[in-house]
Amino acid sequence: MTVLPITIWGEPVLHRRAAEVEVFDDELRTLIADMFETNDAANGVGLAAPQVGVGKRLFIYKYENDDGAPPAGAVVNPVLTLTKISGALPDPDEEVEGCLSFPGGQYPLKRAEWARVQGFDGYGQPVDFEATDWFARVIQHEYDHLDGKLYINRLIDRYARKAKKQARNSGWGVPGLTWMPGVDPDPFGH
Repeated sequence: MTVLPITIWGEPVLHRRAAEVEVFDDELRTLIADMFETNDAANGVGLAAPQVGVGKRLFIYKYENDDGAPPAGAVVNPVLTLTKISGALPDPDEEVEGCLSFPGGQYPLKRAEWARVQGFDGYGQPVDFEATDWFARVIQHEYDHLDGKLYINRLIDRYARKAKKQARNSGWGVPGLTWMPGVDPDPFGH
């Protein structure tokens, strides 16, 4: 297994819809294994293929949950069903997200409190589970990457302005920027 560099906001693969996976082969399973290795090295709870520069509809997660879903898994070509997202303002103490592709930034965001995930594993076998609370947040966050969205694209204005300032001050927004988990300093201080 290999730790892969993580793309940073501005890399084109992060900002376009990922392509459906059509072949379930050893190459796909190697990518999944490398994504798990990368996620562990980055102290993440999930990672989508576009975050490692691969424009395929695939994400992995590693999150202990009380929903009866495996604590770690890969979902290929996922379909997501959500409950309605509250129109209330996000709680700046309880609803803060971060993203490995927007290193170091953490901003409040409202998400649906329940999600159903359907798709396939790396062997083409069906995957179907429900996620609630923070686990649902993790799933929605990774799924967004497959549609070319980062969580900062969903922020309310005041937090969106702060995120844009962080990106500008960090020199992001251009292709070719990455960071290497296990080599570069952990941007979230784990």
